[in-house]
Amino acid sequence: MNADELDALLAPSDAALAAHYRGDPGTRRPVHTVYVPADRFDSGTALRWGAQALDLFDAHAPGPADVAEVWGLAPALAADVHARVRAKLATEPIEDLRVDFEDGYGPRPDDEEDAAAVRVATTPTGTPFHGIRFRSLEALSRRRAVRTLEVFLGALGPVPDGFVLTLPKVTAPEQVTALVAVLERLETEHGLDPVRFEVQVETPQSVLGPDGTSPLPRVIALAQGRCTGLHYGTYDYSASLGVSARYQSTEHPVADHAKAVMQVAAAGTGVRVADGSTNVLPVGGREQVRAAWALHGRLVRRSLEHGIAQGWDLHPGHLPSRFVTGFAFYRESFPESAARLRAYRERADSGFLDEPATARALAGFLRAGLDCGALDEAEVGAATGADRADLDLLSAPPGPPAPAA
Repeated sequence: MNADELDALLAPSDAALAAHYRGDPGTRRPVHTVYVPADRFDSGTALRWGAQALDLFDAHAPGPADVAEVWGLAPALAADVHARVRAKLATEPIEDLRVDFEDGYGPRPDDEEDAAAVRVATTPTGTPFHGIRFRSLEALSRRRAVRTLEVFLGALGPVPDGFVLTLPKVTAPEQVTALVAVLERLETEHGLDPVRFEVQVETPQSVLGPDGTSPLPRVIALAQGRCTGLHYGTYDYSASLGVSARYQSTEHPVADHAKAVMQVAAAGTGVRVADGSTNVLPVGGREQVRAAWALHGRLVRRSLEHGIAQGWDLHPGHLPSRFVTGFAFYRESFPESAARLRAYRERADSGFLDEPATARALAGFLRAGLDCGALDEAEVGAATGADRADLDLLSAPPGPPAPAA
């Protein structure tokens, strides 16, 4: 069999692979998703969260030495991170805001939820990314879920940049098919661009189906390019597997198993995986707040080390530990990552035998640090010899092979 015959034989599978495994979209990724119940949301929510977080940070970690003590950072790193986190809380405290019409909102009369949906749709969030979580498409809440979508999207106007819906409690891939059908109808009715959504993985049925395989690859395929993320739901998932409340955590073995399946299912598809939350709140006295920060920081760090760069935050007090931990993670690894990328680009010796896939990962890592504010373009450019456009190109997924001459 010659090369032309091989191309013809493998053309269908080549096309299927290219359609499903599109690679990372190369867009900015938020470091967190903040959930706020719909009845507590208004145009000042992000600024209020930032002010409350900054007050708490200044009260319980007023200087670099406090940051070093609470989060276990070296003094020089703590000083750098402290200044960056204060600036972040003052300017962009919430990267992705999800207004909640599901568990955080609770059962409401229809006219009340309709009015809330209109109000939320017409109120700016002031955040780079935003959207709503509506009720699940299971039988008991299905009609209310669709009604909320109808009212909300009818009042939204043009689909804003950074907008995404959240589909919770998926128990069957067919629920994704149903959501796509609903969105197609509403887009036609209101003249909207395609609306994208993320899927919450918080039921056993979404991780392992009755046939013994994971439904997640099918969920992604049935979304027809609309699915942007798989988000782990810590407490629903843990409870459904019989984990007692005291031990429900993003670091429980059942959580690690679910997230590993999510990561494998999403790899290469352009769908991003997000971790869940902690329900331990930084409230009370100094000792209690610092203990909650240390716990949250450890969980955030663990997720980052496991390759999951996004998680949920449920309280303003979670913002300092989210940003301190994330900024420290990027800044600690910056010198080595930059040196390795520069050596790769210049074909120099770095002590590592890095391949194109690793170079893409290094460039993507530096882009993520720039996006959240942990790194600055000037220092990255000086250390790597690459500007932002170079990093975007280096981190892009590989294209098809060039035809033979």
